[in-house]
Amino acid sequence: MAANRARGQRAGLTRTAVLEAALRLVDQEGLNALSMRRLGAELGVEAMTVYHHVPNKSALLDGVIEQVVAEAVPPEFGAATWREDLSAYAHALVAALGAHPNAAPLLLSRPAMTPRLLGTLEAVVGMLYEAGFPLPRTLDVLYSLTSFVVGHSAAQAGNVGGADSMASLDPDTYPLLVGAARESGEDAARARFDFALDALLSGFERELASAPRTE
Repeated sequence: MAANRARGQRAGLTRTAVLEAALRLVDQEGLNALSMRRLGAELGVEAMTVYHHVPNKSALLDGVIEQVVAEAVPPEFGAATWREDLSAYAHALVAALGAHPNAAPLLLSRPAMTPRLLGTLEAVVGMLYEAGFPLPRTLDVLYSLTSFVVGHSAAQAGNVGGADSMASLDPDTYPLLVGAARESGEDAARARFDFALDALLSGFERELASAPRTE
């Protein structure tokens, strides 16, 4: 085991390097290809060396989520208005998931609890609380926004409800669906995301306006 650790150190292996390699593997070959043995081979080390940086497969999957979310985290929450911060975060997260579509199911299936991710969540909750949202409502806002973004990304990855497929339907049988799809344009998915995000943020804004003020 000491020899394995030494090999990992000589290779300059770190937890970040392991997680970056894991995400690359998921991008290239899908989630089913990710294993400690396969990841070790990708890194040029024994599988046991990987365990020095992530203790098990569950921690590895959480780390993959961490890597994706890290691409969407702004330098500082609270630097702009809460609405601008959430909008920027949502757009960055959907872009990160678009770049890593094979990882989208992970965000739908497991509540990753790494220190880095929890730090991000703490920062978002703090920003919303400072803006005036009641503390329990901050989590409602956070989970609603994240669920929307991840769900949209998963649907895009699976081409669920794509305008192209609806535009090719029989117009005599489904005239309204076909007409709506064809009039939506080529960038319908982005426009639909922006529309839904704006509606969601507007709902949060109304909720904030009606929230009881605390001294």
